[in-house]
Amino acid sequence: MRTIIPNEISTGQFHSYLLGAIAPRPIAFASTIDVEGNPNLSPFSFFNVFGSNPPTLIFSPARRVRGNTTKHTLDNVLATKEVVINVVNYDMVQQMSLSSTEYPKGVNEFVKAGFTMLKSEEIKPFRVAESPVQFECVVKDVIFTGNEGGAGNLIICEVVKMHISEDVLDENGEIDQHKIDLVARAGGNYYSRAKDGFFEIPKPLSSLGIGIDQIPSEIKNSQILTGNDLGMLGNVSELPSKETVDNFGKEHPQFMGLETTKKHIFAKEYLKNNDIESAWKVLLLN
Repeated sequence: MRTIIPNEISTGQFHSYLLGAIAPRPIAFASTIDVEGNPNLSPFSFFNVFGSNPPTLIFSPARRVRGNTTKHTLDNVLATKEVVINVVNYDMVQQMSLSSTEYPKGVNEFVKAGFTMLKSEEIKPFRVAESPVQFECVVKDVIFTGNEGGAGNLIICEVVKMHISEDVLDENGEIDQHKIDLVARAGGNYYSRAKDGFFEIPKPLSSLGIGIDQIPSEIKNSQILTGNDLGMLGNVSELPSKETVDNFGKEHPQFMGLETTKKHIFAKEYLKNNDIESAWKVLLLN
């Protein structure tokens, strides 16, 4: 058995061991606003429930291991003392992953990831309309565990209002675990889904993804492509060049001249195999 003393290896390496060993972890999809009212949306898997009276949730936007900087979520929470914690199910997991991209301050991840901003009833931050359960919370305390990269910042939240989609309730009004279809985080690129076990999502690019807001309307409003599909398409740093698309068409003449619906069907098949580049080429063919 390998025995590890934390301060004898790099923080990054020990962080990786922690994430691989303590899993699956629920995801807090945290919505905040800054003092100017700019929305921010980011997922965190250092999260759980710690009491029901008062209803208490705790999540931690830890300091970045690389660069030892804090995240916009923490900055906003310290300034406003409010947060919405949205849960994440399988239907929105690709969009959620896209939102974790390190966009500059002031960029609205709701827009980038294609989520709908839903006004809260008790606090200012917006809810994620696509999330099946949303918790409006006030922040009671923040506990800082250190000031070096990787240190936790425990945000202790009290739920002041909870919203549950009727679609995930059973005949007794209880949450049906099959209907809610939650996903959880594991180590590396892995997630866990109760229905199917582990599956993998590549981490967002270190370069910024273009975002769903930059996808042409004909594609974004597709009746074939889902939110997960659009999340994958939005996680590219740039679109294929016209020359690249034209060459693809010459190599795959069967895709030339297809009507929109058929192009979307073929693109979806490429996305199922995580071939995002080919999906884009099909979609951009004339």
